[in-house]
Amino acid sequence: MNTNQAKTAAFVLSLAALQFACSDKNETPAPVPVRAETVRNLAADPTTGVNPQTGQPLGTTGRFTFYNLRDNQIIANTDSATNKWDVGFRGQSIIVNGGAIRSGQGGAYIHTGTFDELTTIPTSATFAQDQSATNLAIPVRSGAGWYNYNPQLNLITPIPGRVLVIRTGDGKYAKMEILSYYENAPTQIDANRDRARFYTFRYVYQPDGSMKLN
Repeated sequence: MNTNQAKTAAFVLSLAALQFACSDKNETPAPVPVRAETVRNLAADPTTGVNPQTGQPLGTTGRFTFYNLRDNQIIANTDSATNKWDVGFRGQSIIVNGGAIRSGQGGAYIHTGTFDELTTIPTSATFAQDQSATNLAIPVRSGAGWYNYNPQLNLITPIPGRVLVIRTGDGKYAKMEILSYYENAPTQIDANRDRARFYTFRYVYQPDGSMKLN
């Protein structure tokens, strides 16, 4: 191989290497698949008993249990004024970190359908926020939010086909399904035996900020 041929070969190899490097840099990274997480027995200000005269719960603190969906962990009450948490639980109340009385970007949309079939948040979805202690994004009354109440049996049960779509404190999205309101999620609930205010729920969190939930 003469000098000119060697120079040509070296140039071709350099050009090929440069094209490969540019192609590699321009490739769109594959999306990270999301996965469902299940949280069991999340205490939501549980009671220690009931006043026999009034029927009112005893031993509650009035505090919410704050939860971060990205990290799948409880957030300290001292961080309640930050956007570190996404949802909070106290009794039947589920709050979001967004609205006039919150510091985050959160909100909630109540979707009618199954958890698994909800793969993309509808473009028509309207996210409500917590405007006051009595005007929450997720209503706290039987049939309106996530639960039904049976006064004869004194039972709280999740509404089938009701999915909570959450906009998190930092503006990402997740879907959540409440599975049980009682400790250890019994299949046959006895209000006189099973402790209430212990949530079991599953959720899918989308870290990339899109509305795709699969």
